[in-house]
Amino acid sequence: MMRKIATALGLAAALLAAPEGARAQSETKIGIGFGVGFLPMFIVDDMKLIEKHAKAAGIETKATYQRFSGSAAMQDAVLSGSVDIGVYGVAAMLIAWDKARNSPQQIFGLAGVNSSPLVLVSNKLDAKSIEDLAATDKIAMPALVSPQMYALQMIAEKRFGKGNQDKMKPQVVALPHPESLNAMLTGGTEVKAYFATPPFTQLVLDSGKAKVLTSSEEAYGGRSTFLAAGATKKWIDANPKMAGVLIKALEEANDVIRKDPAKAAAIYLKAEPSKLLDEAKVTAMLKTMPDDFGVALHGVKTLADFMGRTGGLKNIPTKWQDVVVPDLANTASN
Repeated sequence: MMRKIATALGLAAALLAAPEGARAQSETKIGIGFGVGFLPMFIVDDMKLIEKHAKAAGIETKATYQRFSGSAAMQDAVLSGSVDIGVYGVAAMLIAWDKARNSPQQIFGLAGVNSSPLVLVSNKLDAKSIEDLAATDKIAMPALVSPQMYALQMIAEKRFGKGNQDKMKPQVVALPHPESLNAMLTGGTEVKAYFATPPFTQLVLDSGKAKVLTSSEEAYGGRSTFLAAGATKKWIDANPKMAGVLIKALEEANDVIRKDPAKAAAIYLKAEPSKLLDEAKVTAMLKTMPDDFGVALHGVKTLADFMGRTGGLKNIPTKWQDVVVPDLANTASN
């Protein structure tokens, strides 16, 4: 009995001596999607960077990852608590920030993940702009509510005037990326345009069977974040160090992409095996996009203003800092 008491007291003393936040093994559940845009998260997973930087902050945690297709499913998972952190489009994040204002379910941005341009390509090789697409020509994108849709609406407003943001919306069809790619390469369908993301952008353009009509850079007047990590206020408040942990993990992953693209390519193909891409092709692609990965969020205020003006948001943030964690205050976000 005395030995049992001594053992119990020893365990209690050890727990009291452990750093705050490192007293028990915990799990950090992260939702991710598909495509090169998620490469930093694939690297974070492969190299166990959440665990590494959490430990340095005095936190013992194990990161687990779950795949989702589209922002809507990711948003539901974050709000339900199925995942703690979700990586998805900024527009969906802004909607949740707006709808759940001043509640524990309000979502805030933790870090940028990818800002690759969204590129509208067409297999109508004689077309020079979106105005050359006929009303019967369909425009493919992965979902009817997606970053691509907002980019198309913003471009339509610029081309056709305010109030015309939905002019091309009837032409939009939801197709998974592989099906959209196939439509561009084979032709013969009503799908004549496709709002592409890497690596599908590179694959379709390298084929010579499609050309660029415009991109999200026209919509935003420059760089915009395609994918960002977000979490509820409830989770952020309960885990005050984890935003900093995620940022450091992503920064290390981004260094790998810039300094060792071959290693990053190998990790990508391990996460997403491909019949169309090999390590050499992915490495070459990554060398052309070193600035597409970073923790800063771009175009947040531009998108929020557009969504407020067109009825997508009731409350428009006065500045980008309103919708992100303080850890991002000194980044080049906008």
